[in-house]
Amino acid sequence: MANSSENTAKKNESATEKLSLMEVARRARAQLAELTGMEPDSVSSFTETDDGWSLEVQVLELRRIPDTTSLLASYEVTLDSQGEMTGYRRIRRYVRSRADS
Repeated sequence: MANSSENTAKKNESATEKLSLMEVARRARAQLAELTGMEPDSVSSFTETDDGWSLEVQVLELRRIPDTTSLLASYEVTLDSQGEMTGYRRIRRYVRSRADS
């Protein structure tokens, strides 16, 4: 019986462990890639929220030659406190060579 209660305690402990920033970024990238079929290029920002995390992920949507004309997009990705995606949306599309103003 003690073994069962030890397992429950370990599960509760791991459920309350805070994810590292690197783990949050990895999970956001992996889940976005799985849902969209596109490979994330980078994570440009992330913020801890009351419910988990909000990240901005850059994705290469259309590769062109020369590469400076490739089409990228910024996605807002939200994760809960366990690192599971709760939503995403494309917030911007742009050509790689175009700088933010």
